[in-house]
Amino acid sequence: MKNLFSSIVAIVAFLTFLLIFNSVVIINPGEVGVLQVLGKAQDGPLLEGLHWKPPFISTVNLYDVTVQKFEVPAESATKDLQDISASFAINFRLDPLEIVQVRRTQGSLSNIVTKIIAPQTQEAFKIAAARRTAEEAITKRDELKNDFDAALGQRLAKYSIIVMDTSVVNLEFSHEFSKAVEDKQIAEQRAQRAVYIAQEASQEAQAEINRAQGKAEAQRLLAETLKSAGGQLVLQKEAIQAWREGGAKVPNVLVMGGEGSGVPFLLNLNDLKK
Repeated sequence: MKNLFSSIVAIVAFLTFLLIFNSVVIINPGEVGVLQVLGKAQDGPLLEGLHWKPPFISTVNLYDVTVQKFEVPAESATKDLQDISASFAINFRLDPLEIVQVRRTQGSLSNIVTKIIAPQTQEAFKIAAARRTAEEAITKRDELKNDFDAALGQRLAKYSIIVMDTSVVNLEFSHEFSKAVEDKQIAEQRAQRAVYIAQEASQEAQAEINRAQGKAEAQRLLAETLKSAGGQLVLQKEAIQAWREGGAKVPNVLVMGGEGSGVPFLLNLNDLKK
């Protein structure tokens, strides 16, 4: 009898534990639960913490509401009908307060990525790319991204998907357009080089003109000096200096003048040697 009573107590305790175990659910931080009773989603999300649920007939579907990252390829045509392809890294999260509606309309997270985010990314890229030419897509890449972000955020908001940020992983054009851009850059570089060479030649020519003008001015001043009083002394001083540099002995007396120069006179050079 005692053994029977102990067995009954053990069975009751086990059933009680099993009942309690199936009556509670713990939602961890970064998760939101959707309670389903007999396969029907119940209103009101289960936020982090301890929650009671009907035992045995209910299940809880957990959703990660932290920021998720998914890389999506996209293709489109620009305003000037150039083919363009890109790859975007989409950072998003699910709205925890709308998670029950997400469960009812979209299902699991994998369905959300493949059936909602991927096609909406494609459509948003088409909108952004069609607003500018291929060249503008390169030179105004930030504007392209801003248009894409706005279009994607607006499209995904109705699915309770919050876009946190996007980044352009890769941006490619057709081979023909890429070759045309490369040729244009080479031509621009050559043109810039030609301008630089022309400017350098012009500056050098101006420098030559400045040097010639300086030399002419110096000669003019020298000529004026020779015409003025004492000009002959300057010539005599320069002659003496030339004799000295050449190693010749400077005479004590120099006869100045000559044919057509007036009356000759004697000059004592000892005074100029000092």
